[in-house]
Amino acid sequence: MRQLTILLAVVGLLGLAATWKVTGAPSAGTSTTKEGLQIRVEPKNPFTSLEVNRRPNSFQFAIVSDRTGGRRPGVFSRAVEKINLLQPEFVLSVGDLIEGYSEDPGAWALEWSEFENKLTRLQMPFFFCPGNHDIANIPMSKEWYRKFGRSYYEFRYQDCLFVVLNTEDEPQKDREYFFKPEQRAWLKQTLDNNKDVRWTFVFLHKPVWAIKSKLPEHTPAALGWEDIEGSLQGRKYTVFSGHNHVYAKTTRNDMDYYILATTGGASTLTGLKDGKFDHFVWVTMKDSEPVVANILLDGVEDKNIRLLPK
Repeated sequence: MRQLTILLAVVGLLGLAATWKVTGAPSAGTSTTKEGLQIRVEPKNPFTSLEVNRRPNSFQFAIVSDRTGGRRPGVFSRAVEKINLLQPEFVLSVGDLIEGYSEDPGAWALEWSEFENKLTRLQMPFFFCPGNHDIANIPMSKEWYRKFGRSYYEFRYQDCLFVVLNTEDEPQKDREYFFKPEQRAWLKQTLDNNKDVRWTFVFLHKPVWAIKSKLPEHTPAALGWEDIEGSLQGRKYTVFSGHNHVYAKTTRNDMDYYILATTGGASTLTGLKDGKFDHFVWVTMKDSEPVVANILLDGVEDKNIRLLPK
């Protein structure tokens, strides 16, 4: 009888230990975790843990790439639909939103009106980034400032810094890209003012680190990239660009740099091995670092993918 009592006590303690291990606190019957999950916990349970993959510091955002430069109608609108299905907190761009390359204000007005009409269907904020098609010349640059106020800017969200740069800062035909001294100084001051962030995300149109200038005097130092990249040193950051219409990822200074494919721009669409596909990028910011995923437009469908007759 005494042995039976001891055995029952041991079994009870093991059950209590199991409950403590799973939930972090002893519980009888239904247990509630700090994430709000309610479930009955027993000595043996049909789940691995109750630490759901949700944290106060986690969030998601999407990035769209080149829509123009040989626009294929309908692709960007499909991307808007897919993004709405996934419901990120906001969407960013890496530029080339209109075809541009004109000095006709009437053409700009029609193209911007068409694009902004597409954005009205987006169910979350959209952050603009200028590309060479959007600011192809000085008149188009003035139009950008008239419409949007500034061509480079920053914002903070959940202790992360988002920086949008302008690679077409005072466009010239013989320059592949340019960051005026004012933009370089602004970035340095912005980064100095935000040293406490846990991560910095940088968005710019052209992958300037991979561009070979046509003129020998157009060095990265002369065009401003050396100052831009130098200001980023000493912090954790990720860089996203577009322009090439071909996906590629590289590592510089132990940080990830991305060239995105297309979200409707010209592409042969020969597939993943060539980096030529339509997509948008899905970023999940975790406590310590971002997780980056490429969402192919053909891989997201709504709930009506197959309907049975009533």
